[in-house]
Amino acid sequence: MAGTISPSGEVELPESLGYRVKKRLLGKPLVTEQLSHEKLSNSVALGVLASDCISSMAYGSEQMLVILIPAIGIAAFTALIPLTFVILGLLVLLTFSYREVVSVYTRAGGSYVVARENFGPRIAQIAAVALLIDYIVTVAVQAAAGTDALVSLGQFLWGNGSFITLVADHKLWLTVAVVLLLCWGNLRGIREAGRAFALPAYLFMGAMGLLVIVGFLRFLTGDHTQLSTHQAGMYTLGTGEHGFFYGAALLTMLRAFANGGSSLTGLEAISNGVSVFRNPQGKNARKTMVVMSAVLGTGVLGVSLLAHITHATPFVDGTPTVVSQEASWAFGSSWYGNAALVFVQLATALILYTGANTSFNGFPFLASFVAEDSFLPRQLTRRGHRLAFSSGIIVLTVVSLLLLIGTDSDLTRLVSLYAIGVFTGFTMAGAGMVKHHLDRREGKWKIKVAINGAAAVASFAVVGIFAVTKFTEGAWMVVVIFPIGVWSLIKVNKRYREEAEALAMAPVDATSPTPRRQVMYILVDRVDLAVLKAIRYARSMRPAEIRAVHFMTDDREADRLRLQWSNVEVGDLSLEIVECPDRRIARALVELIARTAKREKSQITLLIPERNYSPVLGRLLHRRTPDQIARAVGKLPNVVTTIVPFDVVSAHDELEDAAASGIKVEKLDHLDHTIEGSDHADSEH
Repeated sequence: MAGTISPSGEVELPESLGYRVKKRLLGKPLVTEQLSHEKLSNSVALGVLASDCISSMAYGSEQMLVILIPAIGIAAFTALIPLTFVILGLLVLLTFSYREVVSVYTRAGGSYVVARENFGPRIAQIAAVALLIDYIVTVAVQAAAGTDALVSLGQFLWGNGSFITLVADHKLWLTVAVVLLLCWGNLRGIREAGRAFALPAYLFMGAMGLLVIVGFLRFLTGDHTQLSTHQAGMYTLGTGEHGFFYGAALLTMLRAFANGGSSLTGLEAISNGVSVFRNPQGKNARKTMVVMSAVLGTGVLGVSLLAHITHATPFVDGTPTVVSQEASWAFGSSWYGNAALVFVQLATALILYTGANTSFNGFPFLASFVAEDSFLPRQLTRRGHRLAFSSGIIVLTVVSLLLLIGTDSDLTRLVSLYAIGVFTGFTMAGAGMVKHHLDRREGKWKIKVAINGAAAVASFAVVGIFAVTKFTEGAWMVVVIFPIGVWSLIKVNKRYREEAEALAMAPVDATSPTPRRQVMYILVDRVDLAVLKAIRYARSMRPAEIRAVHFMTDDREADRLRLQWSNVEVGDLSLEIVECPDRRIARALVELIARTAKREKSQITLLIPERNYSPVLGRLLHRRTPDQIARAVGKLPNVVTTIVPFDVVSAHDELEDAAASGIKVEKLDHLDHTIEGSDHADSEH
């Protein structure tokens, strides 16, 4: 890479094309000193951390109706209410359990930290995989639900015109665009802190509060009209011939309960972000946890009751949503009714997209924790251009997009993947807290053990219900991937431990003298400036012997190479030709060097000339084998491999500059100076 000398005498190097593009897309790089953690008040923290949790009230009740309506028909709107209360009971139990988590563990990480501290790092990988899956599915679910809210708004305002139909038919790509936008924003360094991220949550709370209050007032003042349950595109009502208690099979109720469990996703968000609270962190996090759960419970109950009142029925393609139907019924068709509908739907879409964004903060941080424990690749611990964990953000984006495309952004299919990871995390957190209290036995530890134990058992039961009832609907993927993921993380850790042990225990002493005889091999595949640079470097090291070797796979090419070698003055350095009929050059090279090292008891250094071409075309037009050869040879004892780079692009630029200046440039075949390593020869060359 050619550079220029500034007036102050400093060398100014040009930036690569890739870096210039990244700088244009992401902005100027941030330095580590700019990394700060803003401590949040309870009200701001509620808005920032609760987005994922409270936004699920937009689709939780609807997903229960998706199961109930085809099975028991109109009785579904009656069955919805007791199921909602069961879910609210589970919400209360989990809230009390997580109050204990945030009281004890004030470092971000949630159930992973709880499991690691109480069960050890290997068992904690169950929680790690659960949370990582949760974050991935959250991006897909929240983004898909947000798009459904926007499409529903368009359908109510403008009907099913050609444009709205086109958008509805291609809502997958709108969702993909939103996820890519979130990825780009987070790579630029969006930080989930401050009032900007709290605003969507409070707008949504206000919108849902307005919907529930106006809807109930309309019902209490005598409007008992119900929406049609036979519109085209709706789920078909089941017969329900024997009534609710006889027609609803246990499996149907369990499947509906499993779908409704999606309402509780995001409940662990405060435990994952407890470190951002002001002191006392545990106390403030507990208060915020209770408020968040109260908001979620009220919203879920309100949406379910309005669905019971209005008979709002889900559509097969997801739009219009149940919430949008309730809002249209509650506010009416006047201009201010339409304005209220717009407010509710835009606030819903905004909170859902914001909820998807929480994963772009949580997933990279969790991945960095797990990588610090050596259970994931350590590249995930590095901060990128804008101090974000760029690798984690990119991994999350790619996997969530594959999930969206694979399910066609169908919310019902995505929910089938949701709760196993979520409730596995709940199970690990509850079980970890049980062990914590049993080990310490402090204060009212028996009551705490009972609460956390009940939460762990209930959560584990939900995992089982979900795995069985939703297995054929997509949950099988999580059931299969989950143990594979845990096994993979443990294998990664085993590899890291083996490597660390080898590096720590290998019998190497830096004070021991190296073998007296130093031999340098130069790998020659052609005669050019890159090889000559390697020869010059070898002579500067003053070894006992320098050997240039070429492995012959083509006798005509070898003859041409001998001729070129004879036309270039390299002193008394001769070219050794080694036959390699099977074309396995790396193996032949290893055998040659191993024999030399053993026979002559020498320290061997292998120099591999590497020609660096343009990043894009170079990868297409040229093979990049030096690293492969270096890895193969590097396994031998008393052997060091050095890659000697030569930048072809800079050399070409210098050649053009010389030609433009009228400087005569000779071809390599006619060079008349020797390469002896002298300063004079180096400067001339």
